[in-house]
Amino acid sequence: MKKIVNSPLGIKFGFILMLFLLLQVPVSMIEKLITERSHRQQDVLLDMARNSSGEQNIIGPFISIDYTKTKIVEGKAFPIKEQAFILPNELSVNASLDTFEKYRGIYKAHQYKAQTSLSGEFNLSALNELRKHTIDSIHLVVAIKDNRGLLKFNNLTVNNRPIHITPGTGIKQFEEGFQHTLNVNQLNTLKPLAFDFNFLLQGMGKLQITPIGNTTTVTLHSSWPHPSFIGDSLPISSEISDLGFNATWESNTFSSNINQRFSRCIFENYHCASLFDSQMGVDLIDPVDHYVKSHRSINYSLLIVTLIFACFFFLELFQARPIHPIQYGFVGLALALFYLLLISFSEHIGFNLAYTLSTLASTCLLCLYVGGMLRNQKQGLLFGAALLTLYALLFGLLQAESYALLMGTLLCFIILSGIMLMTKNINWYEKSAELNQDQQPSTLWYENEPQEKVKASHEE
Repeated sequence: MKKIVNSPLGIKFGFILMLFLLLQVPVSMIEKLITERSHRQQDVLLDMARNSSGEQNIIGPFISIDYTKTKIVEGKAFPIKEQAFILPNELSVNASLDTFEKYRGIYKAHQYKAQTSLSGEFNLSALNELRKHTIDSIHLVVAIKDNRGLLKFNNLTVNNRPIHITPGTGIKQFEEGFQHTLNVNQLNTLKPLAFDFNFLLQGMGKLQITPIGNTTTVTLHSSWPHPSFIGDSLPISSEISDLGFNATWESNTFSSNINQRFSRCIFENYHCASLFDSQMGVDLIDPVDHYVKSHRSINYSLLIVTLIFACFFFLELFQARPIHPIQYGFVGLALALFYLLLISFSEHIGFNLAYTLSTLASTCLLCLYVGGMLRNQKQGLLFGAALLTLYALLFGLLQAESYALLMGTLLCFIILSGIMLMTKNINWYEKSAELNQDQQPSTLWYENEPQEKVKASHEE
């Protein structure tokens, strides 16, 4: 072991390993910068949502009934205010999302204007039991997460008659939305109460609907090609293409247990988490934004630096061409700077173009430097071509969403297999002994001259 450590080959390998570890410091700093910029983007998007309209949730319509019942205590009658709710028997939700982008500085948010239709009917037979008490008011309510997104009401009807609405819901658990006051004397409990609401709703990123009906059908469609379906259940059918998506959900009271969830939310200390968990909808996302791609690309920095250093090491080994550790360090820093160029450019011109410019800049710099370092421009050009190929393979990995891990693993396996096959016949002990006999240990890394000149200087 002592012989290996004291040999020129072992000493050189130790220096390379130390430089490799030191290079992880700037790489980790760049990775931290990418994380900070990504968090900054999220903060800006939240601020944009606070200043306009954010994510939207639709709960409703449902009927809210305020009534007074009389309780007899020791022969005295006490009025008690109570509240009851009727959920729709059938609910159909249809929304067409027209997407657009909103910018603040270098950051952008995906927003939409959803032409929304809520239609269905209520079974009013539950009113017969409540009419034994004094019914104070009845309201038809639609709850919206952010009222600022209610841009326009196109057509609102109940039993095919236009209605007048007022803002707010009167429900503490979800206060924003709109409501219509129903006349209890005009309600026929023997017939269903039909409704048809059409309005334009603006939001950012997500649109979710609570399947509040005994049977609920939700249909969403948009020209956005990258939907992420979210909520308690996935759509029963969906079509996704470059032209957009169409998705349909179906739910019933047995699968969603919506009556119990709604009652717990209203009457049991505002336990609404389970109600919100039952929602279904879509999130308009970038499949892989430039920050995520930059994070993924820097994960392969270890592979790239290892390959470049291995190439130089084998170049010294097979051609007796000494390379100074400082030159290793400059090459490693240039490779690390690639990722800083990438994140800087991508914030302004997009990831693909930023990757191209960063690759060309890094490759040209290293091509010129390596050609001068080896005093052979052809080898410098060959190194540049190999580096371009490596960056091209990395770009292919970053574009793959479902197969990135598989492709990356196969690439690492192929490269390692190639190196092992190339070096399988090397007698490392013999090679180290040859280097120890032919040259002083210092010339292996402290001189950048041909070996003939080094030997001649020693003879003099």
